[in-house]
Amino acid sequence: MLLNTLLCGLLTLPLTVGANTAARQDVQAFIERIADTHKFERGELQRVFEQVEIRPEIIDAMNRPYEAKPWHQYRPLFVTQARMDEGAEFLRQHHSVLQRAESKYGVPAEIITAILGVETRYGRYRGKYRVADALATLGFDYPRRSTFFLKELEAFLLLSREERFDPLAVTGSYAGAMGKPQFISSSYRHYAVDFDGDGIRDLLDNSADAIGSVANYLARHGWQRNQPVAVPVLPGAGAPTENGRLKKPDTAIQQWRQRGYTPEHSVSEQWEADLIVLQSKTGPEYWLGLRNFYAITRYNHSELYAMAVYQLSQGIKRQLQAQANIDQ
Repeated sequence: MLLNTLLCGLLTLPLTVGANTAARQDVQAFIERIADTHKFERGELQRVFEQVEIRPEIIDAMNRPYEAKPWHQYRPLFVTQARMDEGAEFLRQHHSVLQRAESKYGVPAEIITAILGVETRYGRYRGKYRVADALATLGFDYPRRSTFFLKELEAFLLLSREERFDPLAVTGSYAGAMGKPQFISSSYRHYAVDFDGDGIRDLLDNSADAIGSVANYLARHGWQRNQPVAVPVLPGAGAPTENGRLKKPDTAIQQWRQRGYTPEHSVSEQWEADLIVLQSKTGPEYWLGLRNFYAITRYNHSELYAMAVYQLSQGIKRQLQAQANIDQ
């Protein structure tokens, strides 16, 4: 039926060490539910899960994410001269597509480029785990977030059917993100766009679709055209020195100024922001993250991630400007 084309070649493959996955009671219950809800053939799903592997090292990776590091250790992983140079080259190579995405969605070319740089080094490093293995491992054997990852596994099966993927051939991160922009399955289904008009939403190998999809994702999550991302601030005596849980900005910069925080750059006093405190080697750094900063955190719910994207984007922009000056 609907997955036959994708799976016809899989029946002759030898079973992996994860062959017992399909025999698990919880996996069988999942297969039954997905088959009933979405009209998959049970036999097709059974054959997929007979070859899915539960990978304990994926759980180990989930328990030590990069985002648990302090800023002074996290930043050097992503905001590097090499990544700036590569980002500037990527932007030059895809300038027309990036400009079209910026015009349509309002997201600057350097921000789109920086996200691709942080996620996959501009498409080169997309993860080594099969997405089916990652999602099954976390869905069935990671109780803390099993509900989320079982939903993503369901979305991945639907995505594979819709986009005609081989569900056992797609690789990605240990969390099941895939392609040049590292979209999780539900995000791929809801926010991926066919940006080159070839009739296919291909985030695995198509840079134009990846560029358009990143811009669409940020726009759909509140990106504000022609507004800044973040501004460094100086705390005055008596100013609060700790930020709370990451939240949508709801306090005007004028109010932050009244609380003792002075922006180092000129920004509208009416724009809303949230306080960001980052731990550098020499002490805390204070920033106000605006609506666009928050939009980036919808891609990855981490202040460190959003700041790395922002600072990398600024480095890419400086590289382009420096090159332009040399060429003049």
